[in-house]
Amino acid sequence: MSEDLRIRPYERADRDAVLALHERALRDAGGYVENVPDEAEADLDDIAGASLERGAFVVGERADVGDGIVAMGGFRPHGETADTSDPRTAELKRMRVAPDHQRQGHGTAILQAMEATARDRGFGRMVLDTGPEMTAARSFYEHHGYGKTGRETFRDGEIEVVLYAKEL
Repeated sequence: MSEDLRIRPYERADRDAVLALHERALRDAGGYVENVPDEAEADLDDIAGASLERGAFVVGERADVGDGIVAMGGFRPHGETADTSDPRTAELKRMRVAPDHQRQGHGTAILQAMEATARDRGFGRMVLDTGPEMTAARSFYEHHGYGKTGRETFRDGEIEVVLYAKEL
């Protein structure tokens, strides 16, 4: 189970492994979108900078796995890249678990670490979005107390996301 997972803060040397995990996990779940605008994934180009001072990004690694990183996740203050900002709301970002390591408690461990860190930093609410086709992710978040709050579309309706929130 997740006792084999060591969660630690992201380091710049993790970049290639994190990008590979991001793509592999999304492709496996059917949620990978080709030709995403650069601004939509700008946080992946500078993970350390994108979290800013009140956010966080962690990786979960296992010593028995090649590059070691099998899970990841982060959060940032909600709305820091938009016109609306709520100082008590954090936005969960880039939660991923390698397909061959899912259903072992790693996602739960990363999520709990992000929620605890967000609470410690003064956030009282966590929001997130995920694709409607990401049924396993949606079930995971609902199981962990997240409730659906709506839907949004981007790129003239080409991309749709389901919105979730949870009081911490």
